[in-house]
Formats: sequence, structure tokens, C-alpha cells
Amino acid sequence: MILGIGTDICDIRRIRAIYDRHPLRFPAKAFTEAERERCDRRSDPVPCYAKRFAAKEAVAKAIATEDSGALSWHDVEVVNRISGRPDIVLHGGAAERLAGMTPAGHTASIRISLSDERDYAVAFAVVEAHPA
Repeated sequence: MILGIGTDICDIRRIRAIYDRHPLRFPAKAFTEAERERCDRRSDPVPCYAKRFAAKEAVAKAIATEDSGALSWHDVEVVNRISGRPDIVLHGGAAERLAGMTPAGHTASIRISLSDERDYAVAFAVVEAHPA
């Protein structure tokens, strides 16, 4: 059963402007160490950061409730499987929020799709519950 969906589009040029002004502070504030290591290995890390930024927003929307507040940027982490497929790991408040919306006797999973073009990055998240 689907518990939530979320989508986000991110202007890579906006992320580039923030990154150019704050090349250390912005990544440290918005991304986990593993996310920074992955993006910083690229010749141009900005599209990588933009996709992850969009993913964090999409997941936050997918697990939002009527009375939920903001999440820490570090509570939603984008990791990649060996195949390269992106996956989501939740920490702290995001993990607690997902646990609270998961029906008894079920486990939850998040599927994420990321894409980018020259100026935009997009993410689509689906939160599903499966019988345990």
C-alpha cells in the first residue's frame, strides 16, 4: 500500500550559485559525509548535489503529515547501491516519522527516482508499506 508520494524539481543553477558562494558550508549543512564524498569525486559536483537536494525534498513531502514539522537535512540520506541505483536511508526524526506512519504489522520502504538535465534535477519518492 502506498503511504505517501513526493516530488521535487531543483534548479541546478540555483544550487550552483549557493555552492559557489559557500563551497564548504552549504554541503556540510545539507548533506551527510557519505553524500559529500560521492558528489565531490565528480569533476562537477553540483548536479550530484542538486539531485540529492531534490531527493531530500521529495522524501520530506512523501513522509509529511498534517502536523509534522521540518526535518534535518541529514535525516534523509541518498545512498547508491552497487548497481548505481539510488536508495534512501532515514535517520533521526525522519526515521521516527516513517515509523509513526507505518501500520502495525507492516514494514515501510522508500523508492526514489532521480534525474537531471542541464539546468534541472528532479526526484520522485514513493513510500510503501508491506506486510511484515
